[in-house]
Amino acid sequence: MMNREIILSGFGGQGVMSIGKNLAEAGVVEGLEVSWVPSYGPEMRGGTANCTVILSSERIGAPLVETATEIIVMNRPSLLKFESAVKPGGTVFVNSSIVPDKVSRTDVRAVYVPCDQIAAELGNPKVSNMVMLGAYIGATGALKVETIQEMIREMFTGKKAKLVPLNLEALQRGIECAK
Repeated sequence: MMNREIILSGFGGQGVMSIGKNLAEAGVVEGLEVSWVPSYGPEMRGGTANCTVILSSERIGAPLVETATEIIVMNRPSLLKFESAVKPGGTVFVNSSIVPDKVSRTDVRAVYVPCDQIAAELGNPKVSNMVMLGAYIGATGALKVETIQEMIREMFTGKKAKLVPLNLEALQRGIECAK
């Protein structure tokens, strides 16, 4: 049985919602039960935005995530807010480019991913979320890499099709970070 409950959080504009949406949509493609709940608040502009995703092989009773199997934090306020919400044995993914702190808990696994640095190396700061998505897939194996790659190809069509190689490369760099 598979049941992953994920909290994703970061500044508005860091692509946290789209990481969550990608995970949920890929879960649907792979035949899982999924839930994606965005949380927009007054914090939308410049503050912290978050969403929760549940990927499960069984029916989801309620879409609420109180304790997560994994958290993905793209900024420092998110780490401070959600580190305590991870189940013992869970995993904390940290955008180490802008979060100087280390995970303080010893009962969780920490994966540090220099998302912004890798995105800058690739020449586009907007793909830092794809780097993190790759790290998540690489570290957890929750979904198939091929499913995510196919979604990227479907996401960017027409004039945006030129963004496919960049996003695939960002995803791959993230996967490598998780190894």
